[in-house]
Amino acid sequence: MLGPHRRGDGRWAVRTVQPTALRVHVLHRAVGRVPMRRLHPDGVFEALLPGEVDRDAYLLLVEEADGTTRALEDPYRFPSTLGELDRHLLAEGTDRELYRKLGAHPWTIGGVPGVRFVVWAPHARRVSVVGDVNRWDGRVHPMRFHPGAGLWELFLPGLGEGALYKYEILPRQGPPFLKADPVAFRAELRPGTASIVHALGRYRWHDDAWLARRGAVRQGQAPMSIYEVHLGSWRRHPDGRWATYRELAPRLADYLEAMGFTHVELMPILEHPYDASWGYQVTGYFAPTARYGSPDDFKFFVDHLHQRGFGVILDWVPAHFPADAHGLRRFDGTALYEHEDPRRGVHPDWGTLIFDYGRPQVRNFLLANALFWLEEYHIDALRVDAVASMLYLDYSRAPGEWVPNPFGGRENLEAIAFLQELHRTLHERVPDAFTVAEESTAWPGVTHPVERGGLGFDFKWNMGWMNDTLRFFRLDPGVRKYHLNLLTFSLVYAFHERFLLPLSHDEVVHGKGSLLGKMPGDRWQRFAHLRLLLGWQWTHPGPPLLFMGGEFGMPEEWSEARALPWERLADPLHAGVQRWVRDLNGLLRAHPALWARDASGEGFRWIDLHDAENTVLAFLRQGASPEERLVVVANFTPVPRHGYRVGVPDPGAYRERLNSDALDYGGSGLGNLGRVEAQPVPMHGYPYSLALTLPPLGLLVLEPERPGARLP
Repeated sequence: MLGPHRRGDGRWAVRTVQPTALRVHVLHRAVGRVPMRRLHPDGVFEALLPGEVDRDAYLLLVEEADGTTRALEDPYRFPSTLGELDRHLLAEGTDRELYRKLGAHPWTIGGVPGVRFVVWAPHARRVSVVGDVNRWDGRVHPMRFHPGAGLWELFLPGLGEGALYKYEILPRQGPPFLKADPVAFRAELRPGTASIVHALGRYRWHDDAWLARRGAVRQGQAPMSIYEVHLGSWRRHPDGRWATYRELAPRLADYLEAMGFTHVELMPILEHPYDASWGYQVTGYFAPTARYGSPDDFKFFVDHLHQRGFGVILDWVPAHFPADAHGLRRFDGTALYEHEDPRRGVHPDWGTLIFDYGRPQVRNFLLANALFWLEEYHIDALRVDAVASMLYLDYSRAPGEWVPNPFGGRENLEAIAFLQELHRTLHERVPDAFTVAEESTAWPGVTHPVERGGLGFDFKWNMGWMNDTLRFFRLDPGVRKYHLNLLTFSLVYAFHERFLLPLSHDEVVHGKGSLLGKMPGDRWQRFAHLRLLLGWQWTHPGPPLLFMGGEFGMPEEWSEARALPWERLADPLHAGVQRWVRDLNGLLRAHPALWARDASGEGFRWIDLHDAENTVLAFLRQGASPEERLVVVANFTPVPRHGYRVGVPDPGAYRERLNSDALDYGGSGLGNLGRVEAQPVPMHGYPYSLALTLPPLGLLVLEPERPGARLP
């Protein structure tokens, strides 16, 4: 209807909708100024032009009731820019780069700059672009519909970078409503909910050297220790304002370097309306949150960390999305992204909605989103949130509240197929990136290849290790001898999957207290316990992940509303924990025994796991060569042990590489004077043994200096 259309008599009928206009004229290059007549009180105007003139050689001259006059390009004189192949791939849900077609893209047609908008809303009666450009009036710029694909498209000339917009959607039933763009690349800072036009591909990267070597972690050829961060509360300005991406990048890189971490894991930075959701209730899947700056600012953040040698892991949330009115919920008036049936489509725990993984276009949305962060933002890995909730149809549901799969089972076959397709796609497109599953059950094959029936993840959070370990450390040391299995059981299954060991934000929120607050005993013992816990984590098979603040023994439960209490580092005990984590990372980076064989049982061997009476555990960590060997001994009671004998395979001198009870860490300074000579006294099945002094609540790491070495 709108724009130029050939009439039966050969003339061109030019129509426009200008609801607030007093008068409208066509300014044609050949015939000059032609008044338009009002066809409808709501501002539908029409002018007739001779059939022999160029249909596109005109502007609209709009005279408003307030006396202002504007000369406008007519959006409806421009052709569609979606090709047949684009429409076909988007319709069948196989376009892995849908973000290059959907969304708002600065565009030029026939030398005229503007913005092209495309959105998927197959069940809508009408979709309009609204924004400052049309006073947020949905009557002005209705979009062109491609019925076979369910796509709506419009090119708005004269619009550019930074313009605010939404889609006004008229459903099949009921009044129109506003939605943010599901594929917006930038969003308004809350409480605003508008989308913002942003051009992709403008940032110039400088991280080629990092990208060339980052695949070593996925291949098990490099160590990894992860520092989990909530950007809004890691550091803040003195007046409480958030630091920006550009301000945080060098400070965080400096800290990672000083502490020896290899990767930072960001709690979700995808746009979200509610601060206290920590980013886990996403409304803008393709937009980094505006809280800390622009999309290019976030690219600078990633780029800077890469140039400094640190990987960036992004927390990604494909398991659910919130019910905010401007988000994906009933996007076109129907359950488009979610299931219609609440037994499939609503999370009972969180009040959020579940993606319909069986709908090809929804799968494509999520697959393209994963690729978007890995390819457009150079993210190194995705930590996939709440995988368990995706795998089970009865997750947190009572009998009768869930619908079985076609075979009568509780497995969500569509979600399983989606996760497998995700990993086939990622491993093909970005083979040096990796994924991590937050999966809390015994689902088999989470990190097994898709070709062997697995889900395809590269790592899985070891939630069993975390729960058992924290449960053990909460116990009074006097009764721990009865529960040593809480620590040893993880080694029964440690190599069934490729595990990662998390002490994450989940353990220091919702009334759980801080890590330090979980430890028993007096103040000195609590810090000794925390150092012992962290030493146990770093020497156990599997890369460690630690939430910010845990590395210096933050005593308060974490809150997103305030910065970490860095002033606590003036206390020697807090500073000692920080130095301990720094040195654990230094040992991890320097010694392949702690990571080279993490994925197999060849990298770990118990020396003694049966000394429950003394509550002492001893084990070997082994690298690829015989020289890459460490002995770890942990005393889980506050009782020092002198002359404690531990079997070892090699003769010679063993150097005490780390001692959690060292004075520098806030300990009592009890140890082994740096070196211990192995004696030909058989113990624990080995021909030699060490007579050690075990400090209270202490962990020792010893390294053979060389075969046959003797103390001077």
